[in-house]
Amino acid sequence: MDSTIFLLLAQDALTNGAIYILLALATILIFGVTRIIFIPQGEFVAFGALTLATLQMGEVPGTVWLVVALAVVAAIMEAYRLLRMGVSREIPAAVARTLAPPLVVSGIAYVCAPLNLNLGWQVLLTVMLVTTLGPLVYRVAFRPIADTSVLNLLIAAVAVHFALVGLALLFFGAEGFRTPAFSEAQIPLGVLTVSGQSIWVYVMSIAFIGLLAYFFGRTMYGKALRAVAFNRNGARLVGISPSLAGTLAFALAALIGCLSGILIGPITTIYYDSGFLIGLKGFASAIVGGLASYPMAAGGALLVGITESYSSFWLSAYKDVVVFTLIIPVLLWLSLRSVHFEEEE
Repeated sequence: MDSTIFLLLAQDALTNGAIYILLALATILIFGVTRIIFIPQGEFVAFGALTLATLQMGEVPGTVWLVVALAVVAAIMEAYRLLRMGVSREIPAAVARTLAPPLVVSGIAYVCAPLNLNLGWQVLLTVMLVTTLGPLVYRVAFRPIADTSVLNLLIAAVAVHFALVGLALLFFGAEGFRTPAFSEAQIPLGVLTVSGQSIWVYVMSIAFIGLLAYFFGRTMYGKALRAVAFNRNGARLVGISPSLAGTLAFALAALIGCLSGILIGPITTIYYDSGFLIGLKGFASAIVGGLASYPMAAGGALLVGITESYSSFWLSAYKDVVVFTLIIPVLLWLSLRSVHFEEEE
């Protein structure tokens, strides 16, 4: 390996690491607020890239129908919950609140999809659709069992993963897609040539990390999410709803996943099941942070990116094995240094 190859691999590692940082942050956010080890985080990545690719072809993406179907199911579940509580007079308003935002977003996407809008508007439509998908997934799959054990929530997350992968195959087919790059620029940097799309990945990742830091540190909603992550019962006692916090956490996670998919769509071919491995590497990064520390998770993401990049040169057929083997010593170290607490009732 000469210096040129070393630098090329380092550039690839930095690009991948920037994406894994975002996915690790989303994984920690959902786990902290809801106690869910959210395996399907990568599916938001795949849905983001594939939805944008479908809009590029002037077709209505299957994400529209998925959002509508989940909204209807969520409305039925909400009506049933209120009926059991004996407050049937609240059902019409609750159903309207549940149905209105998803149906409006889906309607806009349905009308605008055949118009061949420019890339910026298509990205906006994609973000709106996939971000709406997050809270609906939480409402349908996780909110009814939010107070059960972490193991039950993990089993539900695995079931959601298989469901979303199957639906992605149904909606988008088995062929892979690439989306147009945000920039065709080629910037010479010594022996390297940095693409404009890579610059977009770096800038968007840094900007989003900064926005998340501001959100959690300065805004009331961000502080509410931190309170729920620190102590669910204590947050409930001071008037913070864990259910609403979970809804907001899933919306942010879906937004992060969608943006990640849009950013990597021009760099790599995305298939209906590509999100699993991408999300799993984000999860591996979050593991390095103990599913609690955002800075350590960011460091873990860079470590995963570096390991993946350089192992692809030496052991290309086993690069994923090398990356996931990296989790074992980290888990052992975390297990040896952690103090056990009984799970909160």
